[in-house]
Amino acid sequence: MILHSAFDLLAVVTAAVVFYFLPLPQSSIGQPWRLYPAYVSFASLGMIAGALVAGTGNLLLSGFSEIGKSVVGGLAGAILAIEILKRRLGITGSTGLRFAAPLAAAIAVGRLGCFFAGIEDRTYGTPTDLPWGHDFGDGVSRHPVQLYEAFAMALFLAAFVPMLRRGYRIAASAGFYLFIGVYAGQRFLWEFFKPYGTIIGPFNLFHLICLGLLGYAWSCGKAELQHG
Repeated sequence: MILHSAFDLLAVVTAAVVFYFLPLPQSSIGQPWRLYPAYVSFASLGMIAGALVAGTGNLLLSGFSEIGKSVVGGLAGAILAIEILKRRLGITGSTGLRFAAPLAAAIAVGRLGCFFAGIEDRTYGTPTDLPWGHDFGDGVSRHPVQLYEAFAMALFLAAFVPMLRRGYRIAASAGFYLFIGVYAGQRFLWEFFKPYGTIIGPFNLFHLICLGLLGYAWSCGKAELQHG
């Protein structure tokens, strides 16, 4: 767990570096925390609440009476809180572009911590005979789903940053929704390789949250590209 905490800290530092040094198109709406002081508070509270509710709920559904945290739940909670704030303040358009690359970088690094944390982290995959299967401490070779997610986010970052620097409209105007769509899509896939309790058919709680995020990313991204 000490190693996990070290990677969590490294993820925060990595996100901060990307946040401050990645150049973005100049726009006041791209820095909403400067215009609306409540922005960061709403996002933070939403993220914490979403992470705890989704993480704990998933563990309960999976037979573990523990407090849990969830990245996808945190994203959903932060998005919900910010959308409520935007509606109250009459803000239209995307305000999350600045956070797309830092979040992708943080997830890529943070998932390495989940991988090294072992079986007690509850983020391991289902048993597999594939050569890259990993024993997380229970003597069973399992899908290293944490590495799948880390690799997917690293690939997104490697593609997204050049797109942003070259001014691709889908990145410069709807970059946050692109990130959410890619994250939710790959996360939805990896959930099939996790031994979590299901709710509807083969779908667990995180599957359903991912579907909601995919719908959000598609509808808002499409609107942003049409009106941006």
